[in-house]
Amino acid sequence: MPHHIVRNVYAYLLLLPAFVFLVGFTHYPAIATLLDSFMSTPRAGRAATFVGMQNYQDMLADPTFWKSVVNNFWFALATIPVSIALSIGMALWVNDKIAGRSFLRMAYFLPTVLPMIAVANIWIFFYTPGYGLINQILQALGFPSQNWLGDPNLVLGSVIVVAIWKEAGFFMIFYLAALQSLSPSYKEAAQIEGASAWYFFRRIQWPLLMPTTIFVLVNALINAFRMVDHIIVMTKGGPDNASSLILFYLYEVGFKFWDQGYASVLTVVLLVILAVVGLLQFFILDRRTHY
Repeated sequence: MPHHIVRNVYAYLLLLPAFVFLVGFTHYPAIATLLDSFMSTPRAGRAATFVGMQNYQDMLADPTFWKSVVNNFWFALATIPVSIALSIGMALWVNDKIAGRSFLRMAYFLPTVLPMIAVANIWIFFYTPGYGLINQILQALGFPSQNWLGDPNLVLGSVIVVAIWKEAGFFMIFYLAALQSLSPSYKEAAQIEGASAWYFFRRIQWPLLMPTTIFVLVNALINAFRMVDHIIVMTKGGPDNASSLILFYLYEVGFKFWDQGYASVLTVVLLVILAVVGLLQFFILDRRTHY
C-alpha cells in the first residue's frame, strides 16, 4: 500500500474518536431536534405524529415565549457591554505594577471559579428582604428595604448584576493575557511623545485588543442566551415571568411540562440565534479586525 494512503488512513483514524463525539453529541442531536420540532409530543400509548408548522405557530402565539425573548434581549444588552467594560478596566489595573497585584487578580477571578449554584445562593442571601446584606446597608443609610427578587420591576436587574459579577473576572483573564502580549515599546514610544494614558489606550491598546474583544463578545453573547442556572435557583422565572429567559423557558417546557415537540421548537430558535451570532462574527467583525 502506498505510503501516502497509509498516512491518510492513519490521520483519519486519529480524528475518528473526536469525529464520533462531535457527530453523536452535536450534529445528530441538532438534526433530531429539528425533526422533532415538526412532530407532536409522544404520550403513553400514542406515538408522535407529524404536525408540520403547528408547533411554530403555537410559539408565535405564546406570550410567555415573547416575554422570555424580550427579557433575554434586555439581559444581553445590559450584561455584555458592562461585563466587557469592567473586564478591560480590571485588566488594565492589574496589568500595572501596583501593590497587591496578585491579590487583586485572585479576587477578580474568584467569582469565575465558584460554581454557578453557589454563586446564586450567595446572592440570594444578599437580596433577602429585611435582613439581607444589601437591604441592611440600605436601611443603615435610611432607605427602605427592597424585595429584589420578588418585585417584577427589580428582579431582572438583580439577576443581571449577578451575571456581570460572575463574568467580568472571567473576561478579564483574556484581556490581561492580551495586554501582556503587547510589546512594551508601544508604551515607551507613547510616553516619549507625551501621550496621555487615555490617548494611549484609545489609539494603541484598544485597536490591538480587538481580536480579544471579538472573542470575548461572542462568548458573552452565547452566555447571555444560555443563562439558566441562576434563574432556576434564584427566581424560577418569576415573579410573573419577569425574569424568564429563553433557555429557562425551554427547560420548563421540556422537563416540567414535558412537551417535547414545543421544546424542540424553542431549541431550534436558540440554535438559530447562536448561529446568527457566529455568522456575524465571521462576516462582519472578524474581517474588520487586524491580527
